[in-house]
Formats: sequence, structure tokens, C-alpha cells
Amino acid sequence: MLATIILLAVGALLLLLAGLWLFGERWRLLRPSTRRSLREGGFGLNALHGYVYGRWTNQYVDVLIHRLFPRLKPSGGKWLSDHYHGKVLTHEEAEAIIANQKDIPRRDLEQIIPYPLARDLVLQGPPDVAAYECACRHARATHCQPTQVCMVVGQPVVDFILEHNPRSSRRLTQSEALNLLRAEHERGHLHTAWFKDAMQNRFYAICNCCKCCCGGVEAMTRYGIPMMASSGYVAALDRELCNLCGACVDACPFDALAMNDSTVERNWELCMGCGVCVEKCPTQAITLARDEKKGIPLDVRLLA
Repeated sequence: MLATIILLAVGALLLLLAGLWLFGERWRLLRPSTRRSLREGGFGLNALHGYVYGRWTNQYVDVLIHRLFPRLKPSGGKWLSDHYHGKVLTHEEAEAIIANQKDIPRRDLEQIIPYPLARDLVLQGPPDVAAYECACRHARATHCQPTQVCMVVGQPVVDFILEHNPRSSRRLTQSEALNLLRAEHERGHLHTAWFKDAMQNRFYAICNCCKCCCGGVEAMTRYGIPMMASSGYVAALDRELCNLCGACVDACPFDALAMNDSTVERNWELCMGCGVCVEKCPTQAITLARDEKKGIPLDVRLLA
């Protein structure tokens, strides 16, 4: 019965959007960013999904974290991660996306984004950027501050978010976006590039994720859902410089570091190469080392 109701509701919404799409150009019933999104991405379930996600992001992520993740079986988690996933970025790689000055129309980055769907990178240089309320932090009863730290990147998604969520988003200059990245990096938060099939199968956002609020981190560490691909690096520890303060252990979002017999041990499988431990180490005992077994980094400087 519930499934029938959901299907009827989805069908009704599809018909409504179809009608708006057919007559909206004449009557201006659709906002400009919605019309552009439909022109570029086509009309169908993915377009509907993208509209719901962009229009009601907080509610969407709240359902994902509190209702869907705990109930997913391994096969369901695999399906979800194939359609909606992130790539861990080093701080330098995240800055390079924002500072990019060239057009990048790259399709099917299967070696960099190891998922069957949502792996295109289409950027104009310099890209449009908007800061957006973090839905993961919003979903928590107690959460990290500040909350307007998600960064939507590129058109038409930037205009869509600004038009449909004016109170929780703001346009950023390139300098402001780089400053936001730096501030979040210094807070010990990791950068991730996100891809979604409902967003025209391509990159659309840089999230600045904290280990206590991020739904993607929780999906991996608590439910075993492979929502993020490694940066292509791993943490390398210089034991002579390490003073065993434990700051890196506390900071690691993926629980890849642990104190063991008066030393710090790194779990290679769990390490995603985010660099949070590098930023938090007071003695500079940790660096990021390139590891081909961890995949290929997403570095737009090599793609442009």
C-alpha cells in the first residue's frame, strides 16, 4: 500500500513538472535555473530526483542519514554509492578546483572516480561557486560550526541553489571560496568532491566534512557503505618526529590511526589520504605519500 502511494505521488509530481516544463517558457512558471537544468539535463526521473535534492536538501539528507542508512543491506549500500559518491581531495587539490582558470569538459573519469555512474567533471574557468548550508550538520541535534560550508560548484547548480534556497546560500568570489577552504582545513575537516547521477551524472560540490556530522563518513565507518574513494594518497609517519600526543588519532575521520604499544599505527585499508592528520600533527611527523594502489588523484591541474 505504501509503495503504491509513493509511486502515485512520484507520478503526480512528474506530471506536474512535465506540465510546467511544457508551458513554463511561455508562462514563466519555472525559475530560470530550473528551466536551464531541464534543458541541459533532460526530463525524467533523474531530473525529478535532482530537483528534489536541490530544492529540499536538508530534508533529503536527513532521511538519508536517519532513516535510509541504518536499513540498507550491503547490496543497497552498493547501489547508493554507485549513484551518489565522493572523492577525497587533498587541500591543494580542492584549492586547484576553485582556482581553475580553464574549461574542463571531461567525461567518464573511470580511472579517477571508480564508480559506474556519476563521474563526469564539467567546469568552466573560473567556476561559479556558492556556499550552502551543510545538510549533514543541519541533521544533527548538536553539530559543528559554522554550518554554511558546503560549496556548490559550476552551472546550472549554483544558480539553482541560490534561487531556490536564498536564505541558506550565498555566492562566493574566488578569494572567499579559497578562504573558506583554508578555514575548514585548519579546523581539521576534510575536503571531498561529490558526484551524483541526479546532478547530470557529474561533479557538483565540494564538501568540507567533519567526522562527527558527515553522513558520507558515517556511511563508511558505521555502515560499511563505500561512499567515498581515496584521494590516492596515504598517511606516512616519521616515528622519530612523533611525540605520541595522539592528536592525529583523535582527528582522523576514518579511524585509520591508533595508539598501539607506545606508537601510532596506520591502518592502510582505512586510510583515505585526506591529510587531516597532517594539518593536526604539531611536530610535522606525518606527510601524505602517493600510493598507486589507492587510485588516481583528482587533480584538475593535470586534466586541464
